Amino acid sequence: MPENEPEPWEYSLHIPNDPRAVTVCRRTLRLILTLHGLISLVDTAELLAAELVSNAVRHTTGPAALRLRWSGGVLRIGAWDADPEPPDPPLALEQLTCAENGRGLALVRACSDVWGWQPQSRNGNRGKYVWCELAAA
Repeated sequence: MPENEPEPWEYSLHIPNDPRAVTVCRRTLRLILTLHGLISLVDTAELLAAELVSNAVRHTTGPAALRLRWSGGVLRIGAWDADPEPPDPPLALEQLTCAENGRGLALVRACSDVWGWQPQSRNGNRGKYVWCELAAA
């Protein structure tokens, strides 16, 4: 690892199925990134985390979690929820202006470097993990 490269780190914030959790996640992410000297990523990361967590809270009934990982100059933002069903595919950009719903993953796709999802199964728990990545400039 280069001398000036920050050490890798990872945080997980477990949240209830409550719309107020989105604000808690955004503010927690802002604090974490600020304390790690990644203020240049805060605005975009906040938007991405809010969309991912909002989907987890809005479209599922169980608990959820925000996960943040920094490694090799890349920030991974992810949201886990207890529903194993895949997320709906993001809308095309030309569909966004007239759509009332479904803009979240389109914003994630447009504002992140890469995004994806994967099913989760661990210790009898099922669910999915939707994530995106931002590279530091």
